[in-house]
Amino acid sequence: MSQKPTACLVLADGTVFYGTGFGATGETQAELCFNTAMSGYQEIMTDPSYAGQIVTFTFPHIGNVGVNPEDDETQDPVAAGMVVKWNPTEPSNWRSAQRLTDWLASRGRIAIGGVDTRRLTRAIRAQGAPHVALAHDPEGNFDVEKMVARARAFPGLTGLDLARDVTCAQSYRWDEMRWAWPEGYARQNAAKHRVVAVDYGAKRNILRCLASAGCDVTVLPATATAEEVLAHDPQGIFLSNGPGDPAATGEYAVPMIQQILKDTKLPVFGICLGHQMLGLALGAKTVKMNHGHHGANHPVKDVETGKVEITSMNHGFAVDAQTLPQGVKETHVSLFDGSNCGIRMQDRPVYSVQHHPEASPGPQDSYYLFERFARTMSDAG
Repeated sequence: MSQKPTACLVLADGTVFYGTGFGATGETQAELCFNTAMSGYQEIMTDPSYAGQIVTFTFPHIGNVGVNPEDDETQDPVAAGMVVKWNPTEPSNWRSAQRLTDWLASRGRIAIGGVDTRRLTRAIRAQGAPHVALAHDPEGNFDVEKMVARARAFPGLTGLDLARDVTCAQSYRWDEMRWAWPEGYARQNAAKHRVVAVDYGAKRNILRCLASAGCDVTVLPATATAEEVLAHDPQGIFLSNGPGDPAATGEYAVPMIQQILKDTKLPVFGICLGHQMLGLALGAKTVKMNHGHHGANHPVKDVETGKVEITSMNHGFAVDAQTLPQGVKETHVSLFDGSNCGIRMQDRPVYSVQHHPEASPGPQDSYYLFERFARTMSDAG
């Protein structure tokens, strides 16, 4: 006799997947995406850019190295839940401090195992990122009709400003640098550049990369005004990653960026949502993608040098390169679908990229962008 399913994933079109539940019990609704990274499930679950989303992991070995406090990109998981092929095994890694199943349960995140993730991924590719309901009940009692209704009632991410939900409550200083063997995380005590980082949902490793590039980093909330940013006398402005619809966050973020660009000649560097915010501030538009880019194996071409970098990505919206105004140049494109992955102003040290040069998880091909940011501040005096 087969074991009764203890978890259920329902798509808004009525498709149902049953499996084994782990983590927290209950039900949640979100947009469903898939991530192709072969490592870094903890960093993915704690990436604030995944707010409002459930992540399907295409790599089957999820949970096999456990979790540890050093790999969190923010204090708690932000992704609403996870979908995996195989149920997590006992962790086997010297850095493991806790089992994935226990970690998810203690932080209120639902997960389902035993799902045909290939079938699910094909459906996402074909239909676009669906709205779903995910439930975990140890007794296996599910009202599928009600779950379908709740999945259909999920409002989606279009028009949704989620940066306010994940940004910091108040400003703070950051001096922790990138992890290095055998010391771990060292502290920056000889910073050369004052940087204000605007937090739309910043990953810790982005801040570490800034510190490692010689920056004295002050982090401000997403709603910071131009006056509040400039009050810290920065030598450079950084615009962080984050979740949600860039057009919605842009209601308050874009005027701030435009004021900075009008009143100063400071270097500006943006990543992910920060890239989209800069694009909007310069006059471009953003569009919702069919299923987005989520993974640590995305080829991006630098159109100015011809170099191809393998990058980490996590975004469901993109800057529409066809709307870039005169004086703003496209610098990077995705080799998967040709979508925009970078822009820069032609006459000023103002630039941004859609991909994640800080990795975590992912390759480190693009780390040089942080060093370039530091050089632009040195050149600016």
